[in-house]
Amino acid sequence: MIVDCDPGHDDVFALWLAAGHPSLELRAVTTVGGNVPLEHTSRNARIALTVAGVTDVPVAAGAEGPLSRVLETAEWIHGENGLGGPELPEPAVPLDARGATELIADTLAASDEPVAIVATGPITNVAIFLRDRPELAHRIREIVWMGGSTERGNVSPYAEFNAWVDPEALSIVVGSGIRLTMVGLNVTHHALVTTAVRERLAAVGTRTAAFGDELLEFFCRTNDEVFGMPDSPLHDPVAVAVLADPGSVELTYTRLDVELAGTETSGATSVDLGGMLRREPNAWVATRLDVDRFWGVVEGAVARLA
Repeated sequence: MIVDCDPGHDDVFALWLAAGHPSLELRAVTTVGGNVPLEHTSRNARIALTVAGVTDVPVAAGAEGPLSRVLETAEWIHGENGLGGPELPEPAVPLDARGATELIADTLAASDEPVAIVATGPITNVAIFLRDRPELAHRIREIVWMGGSTERGNVSPYAEFNAWVDPEALSIVVGSGIRLTMVGLNVTHHALVTTAVRERLAAVGTRTAAFGDELLEFFCRTNDEVFGMPDSPLHDPVAVAVLADPGSVELTYTRLDVELAGTETSGATSVDLGGMLRREPNAWVATRLDVDRFWGVVEGAVARLA
């Protein structure tokens, strides 16, 4: 698998789950401007892998911002550098000389089987790849994206952040014909970092777990300040769990569209669970999370890392 991300506290746990779960093989990481500018997301991905002792996975920087909009970031949740809380070490993982599109292309071409892509930020890099390298699209097994919602948003009343940042990119990916799974707020808001969860993860006792606990302390505090949610939802690892432990996330095949315009609705995901529009289904959408099973998967992955 390839993880395309914009770390961000929850992206870090997504990377750790991808690197630490025994059924997954993390082949590459690409970064995008999203939660914070690209300079920080690229460094943060390398830090996340460094802390976990994963030094053999290439990391390449991608798009600085959305296809046709001005990047809006989320320092108000993640801090100025994107990983507020702990003192950040210098990354031991270098930034690959290739850009994200080239790294994705090389990874797909080198694999003897199709490769899944998990995107946990604005899906700009994936859209650019599909636009610029369509001859390799058949090498993508599936795309799992953390974003959107079947309900309300978290950056506007209707739009979730990742969809809202670059809805045009999402529209390209939705229309690509590649199997797409949307893991939205309606499910990730059940992946709450309670006190018991924090204690459970910290008890793993590794360097990775200790660093993660510092991240979660900051993340829970800012989510409480902004959203009134002291138990912060850890969104991004749920997307990885779709592949790591399919039984932990229930999916339904339905119609997914994205709003590209609208004073109040730009970036909103239209998920037609009731089939009201009479359009052909085109995406799998997460509808339920087995919370205890999910946290067990995350705990096990963290325990396998440094």
